[in-house]
Amino acid sequence: MIFITARFRIRPEDADRWPEIARPFTEATRAEPGCLWFDWSRSLDDPAEYVLVEAFVDGDAGAAHVGSAHFKAAQQELPPHLAETPRIINFEVPGTTWSELGELAVDR
Repeated sequence: MIFITARFRIRPEDADRWPEIARPFTEATRAEPGCLWFDWSRSLDDPAEYVLVEAFVDGDAGAAHVGSAHFKAAQQELPPHLAETPRIINFEVPGTTWSELGELAVDR
């Protein structure tokens, strides 16, 4: 799978509304057949920072995402709300789901 983590610094005046601002892009991406997950989290240390964790089944699915109409729309619609260019880590890993964190195993 293609696994991507990106950090988004949002303009302070838009930070509380970011989930609403990014909702059309988020929903369209989640509906892509090759999308495994597309999840936003807000930093506990910096309320103007959001972290996006996303995954696609393979490079073709990742390419389809970047070539989609909703991605192109996001390229126009989202930057006015950003304080800086997002930072990204993108790599290919085996599998298509999360592995268990054995060091914190829960026995029930």
